[in-house]
Order: sequence, then structure tokens, then C-alpha cells
Amino acid sequence: MSEWTVHGSRPIYTSPWVGLHLVDVEPPGHSRYGHHVVSWAPVAAAVVLNDRDEVLLMWRHRFTTDTWSWEIPAGIVEDGESVEAAAAREVEEETGWRVTALEPLAYIQPVVGMSNAEHHTFLARDPVHIGPPVDTHEADRIEWIPVTRLQDMIDRREIVTGVAVSGLLQLLAGRTRPSS
Repeated sequence: MSEWTVHGSRPIYTSPWVGLHLVDVEPPGHSRYGHHVVSWAPVAAAVVLNDRDEVLLMWRHRFTTDTWSWEIPAGIVEDGESVEAAAAREVEEETGWRVTALEPLAYIQPVVGMSNAEHHTFLARDPVHIGPPVDTHEADRIEWIPVTRLQDMIDRREIVTGVAVSGLLQLLAGRTRPSS
């Protein structure tokens, strides 16, 4: 196998969050064709772990799938912002907790083949509560959930977002250890 040849691309729709492009591609040994590609701004997220081995989760509704689930703080990386800074900002805006030291936990490309989407998930320890969340529309509840409950919650589909599942499974797999 070898790389596909990209002959060009034209935007169909663009916004600060998402774009749709028609890309003229040629797979090895096949004819050229137009392939739709969704482009996204990078996403940064954080698994926030306290000294009681609990993770900070947000209970929220997603209108796109009409589902409720637990999520970790996450959001789009703004222009000129590092992924680490974006993850820390999202934690603060969405939960009212401040984190400073972040360590890489998971990197995924959730829809490879149809999108350039990148999700950067970090582990944050030693959170400090600074007040109520600024983004009050992000969650109905914000709670500390014991690490020991996470696998069952994933299995029961109470945690379903890709960025949350990948980060939490990395934590559970011992990619980094909860405090002892």
C-alpha cells in the first residue's frame, strides 16, 4: 500500500468550528474521485483527578443524539492557544475548578478517513475550586465520581463520548496511576 494522492480540495462550507471540503483524491491503483472531508478545530479535554481518587464529571444532554451522559470537560482549542492551555481553560469554564499541571493521557483521531479531527486528553491533578462554572449551559450536574465506578459506567453507556471514554480507559489501564 502507498499513500493516496490528493490533487486538490475545495471548501463547500466553513465556520470557525467545522468545515466541509470536497477533496480530489486518487487511491493507489484506483481512479480519482471526490471525497467529502469534515475538518474540525482540535479538541482539548481533561480527566480531573482529586486526592480521593475521584474524577470530575459533568452530566449533560446532547441534542445531536438526544442522549444524556457523563462527560469530562472538553472543548475547541482557540487560535494561538496550546492544547494544554485549552484543556485547563475548559475545566475552569465548565466546572469552576482550576487545574495547572497537565500531563498527556490520550491522543485520538476519532473519525479518521472522513475527518481530520484530533482529540487531546490530559490528566489533571490537584484541582482547586474557584467558584461556580462560567459556562452554566454545559452541564446539569457536576460531580466527583470514584475511579472504581468508571468501568461500570462505561459498560452501562453512562459515559459514551469518545474523548471521555478514551481518556478514562487510559486512566483505568494504568497509563497513569491514581494517587495512593
